[in-house]
Parts: sequence; C-alpha cells; structure tokens
Amino acid sequence: MWQQLGSFVLKNRLVLIIGLVLATAFMGYHASKVQMSYEFAKAIPTDNPKYKAYIAFKKQFGEDGNLLVIGIQTDRLFQQSVFESYRLLQKELKQVRGVESILGIPGAVNLVKDSASEKLKSVRIFPDSSASQATLDSAYALFRSLPFYRGLLYNPESQSWLMALGMNKDIMASPERTKVIQEVVSRVDAFGKQHQLDIHYSGLPLIRTQIADRIAKEMKWLLIGSLLLSAVILLLFFRSISAMLISLAVVIMGVIWSVGLQVLIGYKITLLTALIPPLIVVIGIPNCIYFLNKYHVSWNETGIQKEAIRTMVGKMGIVTLFCNIAAAIGFAVFALTKSAVLKEFGVVAGISIMIIFLISFIFIPVVLSYLPAPKTRHTRYLENKWLQAVLDRLERWSLNHRRFIYGATIAITAVAVIGIMRLKSEGFIVDDLPKTDKIYTDLKFFEEHFKGVMPLEIVVDTKIKNGLRRQPLQLFERIDSLTTYISSLPEMARPLSVVEGMKFARQAYYDGDSSNYGLPNSFDISFLAGYLNMKGSDSKNDQLGQLVRSFMDEDKQQTRISVNMKDVGSKRLPELLDSIEAKTNQYFDTSHYKITLTGSSITFLEGSTFIINGLKESIFWAFLLIALCMLYLFKNGRILLCSLIPNLVPLVITAGVMGWVGIALKPSTVLIFSVALGIAIDITIRFLVNFKQEQGGSEMDRQQVVIETIHSTGISIIYTSLVLIAGFVIFCFSGFGGTQGLGWLTSLTLVIATITNLVLLPALLIDLTKPRKKAR
Repeated sequence: MWQQLGSFVLKNRLVLIIGLVLATAFMGYHASKVQMSYEFAKAIPTDNPKYKAYIAFKKQFGEDGNLLVIGIQTDRLFQQSVFESYRLLQKELKQVRGVESILGIPGAVNLVKDSASEKLKSVRIFPDSSASQATLDSAYALFRSLPFYRGLLYNPESQSWLMALGMNKDIMASPERTKVIQEVVSRVDAFGKQHQLDIHYSGLPLIRTQIADRIAKEMKWLLIGSLLLSAVILLLFFRSISAMLISLAVVIMGVIWSVGLQVLIGYKITLLTALIPPLIVVIGIPNCIYFLNKYHVSWNETGIQKEAIRTMVGKMGIVTLFCNIAAAIGFAVFALTKSAVLKEFGVVAGISIMIIFLISFIFIPVVLSYLPAPKTRHTRYLENKWLQAVLDRLERWSLNHRRFIYGATIAITAVAVIGIMRLKSEGFIVDDLPKTDKIYTDLKFFEEHFKGVMPLEIVVDTKIKNGLRRQPLQLFERIDSLTTYISSLPEMARPLSVVEGMKFARQAYYDGDSSNYGLPNSFDISFLAGYLNMKGSDSKNDQLGQLVRSFMDEDKQQTRISVNMKDVGSKRLPELLDSIEAKTNQYFDTSHYKITLTGSSITFLEGSTFIINGLKESIFWAFLLIALCMLYLFKNGRILLCSLIPNLVPLVITAGVMGWVGIALKPSTVLIFSVALGIAIDITIRFLVNFKQEQGGSEMDRQQVVIETIHSTGISIIYTSLVLIAGFVIFCFSGFGGTQGLGWLTSLTLVIATITNLVLLPALLIDLTKPRKKAR
C-alpha cells in the first residue's frame, strides 16, 4: 500500500506541490491576522461555580483587576516644584486613551459638613492649579489627618506614595493595550527622570501586558533560534544544503499552518498556544530526518533514485504516520479537559501534528524527485566511524550486560520516585520571572509598602432588596470585624468597603477630627443613613457618591469588600481564603447573608489548578491511547510492554529531578511531560517498526534481529535526538523560568529517552520476546 502511495505521489508530483504551496499561502494569509489573547479566566470552565461568581461580580460591580498602580518613595513629594510636576502628571495621564479614572494624592478630596444644607460635600484637598509652598504644607497637613487615605495612597512610615489608574477593560483585552501601557510608562518615566526618582509600576493590567508581550516576542526569537540551530546541525550531519532546506521548508510550512489554523477556528494566541510553533519544529524535524535517512540508505542499496524514493515512502510512511499519531494523541487529549485554554491547545496541536505529517509525506518525496541523486558526501554520515563505534558498544551492552542495565534502571528510578514525593504544586502570578526583573522587584515594592496589588473581592449579599438598610449598624459592625481581621493578616492590605466611607463621613460630621474616624453609632446613623439612598453623582469630584455607586448595588441588596493582597502563590492562597471564610461564617448568619469570595486572585488560583489537573489527566489518557495505538500497530502484548517501559522511565526520572532540585509543578512544567512523551514515543515506534521489518517472519535469531535494528536505526535516532535536544536547549536562554524549565527539562527527558530506547529497549526485546516453545 505504502509503495503504491509513493508511486502516486511521484506520478502527481506537480499537482501535489502546487496544491500544497497554494494551500500554505492561503493559511499564511490567515496567519497574518492572528491576535493575542489576554484572558486568564479562559483557563476555567464556564460552568465552574467560581467562574460564574466572578462573572456575576463583574456584571454587578465592574472589573476588579483593572488598576495600574504607580509608586514612588521620596520625602520631597510636597516640595513645590516636585508636587506641581506630580499634579500635572496626573492631569496628563487622564488624557491618555484607556485611562478611565485616577485615584491619586493631587485629586484627593475631603468631606466637609455643610451646616446650611445639612449635607456633606466633597472638597479638593490640594489646589487644582499652581500653589505656594505654604499652601501645599497646609494641604499636606490636612491630608495626613485623614485616616481614610493611610495605607491606600501613602505609607507614612516609609514615605511611599501611590497613584492608581483605572484602565478600560475593552482596551486592556485588545492589542492596543501595549501602546496604552507604553504611553503611561513613558509619561511617568519622564517625571521620574526630571526629579531623579525611581518609579515603580504594578497591577494586573501592566503585569499581564508586559509578560504577554515579552513571551510573544521571545517565542519568535526562540523559534528563529531553534530553526537556525537545527539547520546548522542538519547541515553538519547530512553535508547537504538541499537536505537542510527541505527540512526547514517542511517545518516552516507546518508553523504557518498551525497559526493559520488557529485563526480559521476562531482562536486567539494564548500563552499556551504560543508554544505550538516551536513544538511543530520539534515534531517536524524527526519526520524529515527519518525520511532523508531512509532515502540515503535506499539510494546506497539500489542506486536508482525513483526506487529509493518509493522505498523511502514504503518503509517510512507507516513509521512516520504512527509516530505522528502518537504525538498527536499526546497533545489532542488536552481537548478532553474542561479548561477552554487547554482545549484550544489540544485541538490546534493535535491537528497541526497530523498536518505536518501530510506536508512531510508530500513535500519531501516530490522535492527529492526534482533534485539530482545524492552524492557520496551526502551519504558519508551513514558510515560515521564514531557513531558506528557507539552502536557497537550499545550492541555489546544489550547482549552482555542486561542485568546491569535492569539494575541501574531500577536503582535510578527508585531514587527518582523519592524525588517525586518531594514535588510541590505551587504557582505565582510572576514566579516565572527572574528575581531581578523590574516587574518582580516593583511588585515586591508594593507588597513591602502597600501589602500588594492582587485583587480579592468579598461580596456580602443580604438576599433581599434594600437589605443593607435592615439593621445597618449591625451589618457595619460585622463588615468592620471582618475587615479588621483581614487587616491583621500580613499578606493583606486594609480592605476598602462602604464602611470605610461611613467612617470617613463620621469624621467629617465631627468637623474633621481624626479621632472620630470610626463606625457610626446609633446617634450618628440617623444623620448618615440618608447617604445610603444616594444614586451616586456622575460628578468626578463627588467622591462619596462614587464610593456608594462602586461598593453597593442599586437595589441596596449587595455590598463589596475590596482587598489588595500579596502574590502569595497557589499554596498559601487557599489557606488564607479558608481562614477568611471561617471568619465570615462567624460574623455573618448564613440564613440572612450569603458571602462570596471572588476576584482575579481566585480566578488565577482556580485557573492554575484546572490547568495542572488537566495536564495530569491528559498524561494518563495519552499513555492509555498511545498504548492502544501501539497494541494495534504491533498486536503483541510483550512488545507493548517493551514500548512503554523505556518511555515511562524518562518521565519518572525527570519528575524525580524536579522534586530533588525543587522545581514546582505548574502549567509550564507539567507541559514538559506531554511534550517529552510525544517525542520519545517516536523513537520507540521507529525502533520497533524496524525491529518487526528486520524480523520479517524469518527464523533469524532474535539477538541478531536486535543487532541489525540497532545499526539500521541507531544513526537516525541519534541524529534526531541531537537535533531535538539542541532545539530545546535554546529555550534555556529565555528570560522566563517556565520557558527555561521547558528547555532543560525536556532536553534532559530526551537524553534519557534516547538512552533507554537504545540500551534498555533492545535488552527488553531480547528477554521479553523469546519465541514460545512449540509443542511436540
């Protein structure tokens, strides 16, 4: 069958190559329209209760993770020249498209009691124009007397000052976000340079934008670097520019198809699907090496080019097909998970891997048929003395040292299993960044001086309309007790809620005396209760109206408590949430109140958990489906066992190394196992198919069959492994810890897989495939 397919490809080569080029051009056109996705919430299934709670919160109260914060540390802020620049900076930032609101010291307001109208009105603390030093000093003294802003806009102990920018959610979910963030940063940097101040930036809009942009940019360079390094190694191996160019053309077309496919399906590039292009290079290069190696071997045997091409297709078509099927299964199983981002990754990767097979199957034979026959120097690598010596040593080990091989494998695996027991599953929003990176150090600045910027939201639902008016004093006391507990946690900043607004109003009622910043009592509430009826003025200066509007719903049924916290990681965060939930159960009667914890911090935790669990489940399903595929291919239980052991051992050893070294399980590291499994199984299939072909139903001694298989496949396996290892090693030069881990851990897994498939697999075949004794 495969010989006939080879003849069909050669007979229709012109039509096939033109069709392939035109189809690739079509996919390239669509690939040029690809867009980046910045939605982390997509990691969570839409039917997940926490996702539903987060969507309900956003619908009621708006975005929570839309603040970009700017921090400085100086004792010169209220010098006339510095403050004037700071005031003008805030005014300039308001004009930036995408900045919807600003909470900063120049625009801070005080609540003042108007005796005539018996209402409170908001009055700017600092003048909205240039002011003298004496006026600034007076305003600064007033500002420092307002506890509402302490810990929110400034830290008096460290002389740190904060400005918060509310960013437009639609722009922050579009490619335009990069330009907006850059404009904000450039304007603020100019202020810092003018006054020799270090500027610190953080907040989810900035962190997500800068990390996503860096990864997208870095992936391009890593893809180019991987291609160039693979090209150099291919050239050194094959000594043929045409062989190198054919291989590069195949993987480049595969990359174009993979990106174009995402656009056609309607997907955007996520931080996970951005890995697909370099993975296509990884999967495509072995296809090329296997085809070219068989072509050169057949040419040496027959000396007839067309016959060599037909033999190449006939012998390697089935091998490459099942190698790609196994690899596609390794990725396509992600589509079985409940996580949208994993489903997208699985669908695109699985289809793309099968497309790269079709490209290889059509492009390589057709192009080879148009090229001159190989020259002697092109096939000289087949007689590489160094590699032949390595294969001879492998042969001796397989024949004479099998007990040692088994013993060493068991001992190393046992040590690895102990390492696996030390594995931790923990992720941070910025844990892939170097500790010296500005994003990381700036985040730590805000954690040190303002206890962090990661948003956590607590929704108090009274379950009935106007429920907030029912016994408001008791409700305020409960909220205040909860916020006091949260404030006591070292990882949490002082929460902001309608209660803080009521405290601010009470201070204003008592003529600004800071000692009266506290909960209203039964006497105060008769005066302050009217403010709960406010619809919330649209005036930008009506700070209390804005507070009522943003922290209470229109029906006065729900109110929110907003907390900023440190990036505590996926291990500590559940502990904090459990402790807060325990306190809510203590302070709030569940028969009258429903308390919901939500926000971007919770969606991050839930998303990371779903991705990690999904990847773990996918590895199990991949092993099961690949095992069924191998059983169908070889129809032999013993060979199935022989095929799985050499691929399980490298994964166990890599997981053990992660445990011993202290690398945590997170989305970027769990992905390694699927990548490595998909690649390592290719080596096994290549070896076993050749083993069956060498056996060919003859009565040849099984040890001799193994020896022949080692020598016929060993060179191409070693070449393929070196190219793949080199391709992944280049990921170690990334600026992200996750990408670095993907590089060196995958390379380590491939090194071990190459050894197990060339040392352990032959030994297993000799011992486990002994022919049954015939009955007399």
